[in-house]
Amino acid sequence: MTHDLVTSLSPLLTAEAAAEAHASGAEPGDLEQAVWLRLLERLEADGPPSDPHRWLRRAVRTEARRTRRATRHERPYETEPAGAAEHDPEQLALAAARHRALRDAVRRLPGRCPRLMEALLSRRDLTYREIAGELGISQGSLGPERSRCLGCLRRLLTPEVAAR
Repeated sequence: MTHDLVTSLSPLLTAEAAAEAHASGAEPGDLEQAVWLRLLERLEADGPPSDPHRWLRRAVRTEARRTRRATRHERPYETEPAGAAEHDPEQLALAAARHRALRDAVRRLPGRCPRLMEALLSRRDLTYREIAGELGISQGSLGPERSRCLGCLRRLLTPEVAAR
């Protein structure tokens, strides 16, 4: 009995769900699934409806209205929830690849640029005075040296970024 009911209602449900889905903001498959669930609950509680086709049309419209109401109250995140990207394996892998590419490019820089950039990128968060002391250069020449090194780094990374 249930199998026959499902078989006979399936084409009608597909058509009704497709017709109501766009206006409700739902996917037709989601509406179909919700109505099948309602039908199973109905069969368990009260048995089959006396007019299954009429019941199905009403159930689809009811589900579409419920979805519209829910959609009005739900707001998508403008950004990922705080910390979500930090634990996403794909994002972790991409960040690690970016860091490796940056470190490789820094090692290829000329002169004392690799040491300067390593000091600037250090987790110790060194001040300009500490970096100048570590490199043995004056603090006043650190800014222009940094600019030259960043320019070299930019030229090294541009072809790699464009290739991807």
